[in-house]
Amino acid sequence: MSLFAIRRSLLAHPLALVGLILLTTLVAMAAAAPLLTPYALEDSFAPMLTPSSEHILGTNDLGYDLWTELLHGARTSLTLSLSAATLACGLGLLVGGLTNASPAAGTVIMRLIDIMLAVPRFPLIILMAAFIRPDSRSLALFFVLFGWPSVARIVSATLRTESQADHVLAARALGASRGRILIRHLLPSAIPVTMTRWVAEVQHIIMAEAGLSFLGLGDPTLRTWGMTLSHARRYAALWISDVWQWWVLPPGIAIAAVCLSLVMIGLGLDQITSPEMA
Repeated sequence: MSLFAIRRSLLAHPLALVGLILLTTLVAMAAAAPLLTPYALEDSFAPMLTPSSEHILGTNDLGYDLWTELLHGARTSLTLSLSAATLACGLGLLVGGLTNASPAAGTVIMRLIDIMLAVPRFPLIILMAAFIRPDSRSLALFFVLFGWPSVARIVSATLRTESQADHVLAARALGASRGRILIRHLLPSAIPVTMTRWVAEVQHIIMAEAGLSFLGLGDPTLRTWGMTLSHARRYAALWISDVWQWWVLPPGIAIAAVCLSLVMIGLGLDQITSPEMA
């Protein structure tokens, strides 16, 4: 299935369309962050100001504008999750294709994938982060390293099934090379399931980054939604005052909004990959 056909199917699915609009809006706000706030991240004001026309979400205990942190946190969180998920899915698609291109290598690769999938990845990421204290590149590397095996397994299974399709058997009978069959006939059939995994990977990464930051294992120099929540939890009077309403709630809602939009998009992709389940 072509990307055009996938886009047309998503736009025809009401929930997926809402999810695309919501995700696009959030990405656009993140991209336009410098235009949506008059302040820079380094600007400091009086601490713990309540929301006003000058400071939409008030300021934190260090005097930083929370609306500015929310917008710039969106840029970092979304860039990290979208880029890491894309790299993980691209690598998974490549490795999944390799397992079908070379049966001998495929057997070895699938055993390696089985070993990696047998280990719960988030606890392992926590363990590695505790020792390495990762920066943004290390975090992205962690998520790519532990994200591609599940994609590769699904792609490999999809390609094995597709290799028995009539048009693939016909191409093989006509003497088409293994590489041509893989590129022209097999890999395009894996695009929908890869996109479904991409949606799931973005959800996992944005939640995992927030979880690591909340546990104090993220990069403190990064301004992300998770780091904003981590900073907020260390404020002693957070829950005995109304501070949480403009310090904790906005990034929490933003994370939930991204995940909700991805769930909606995932429902649309499920209709493409498994129409009998729709």
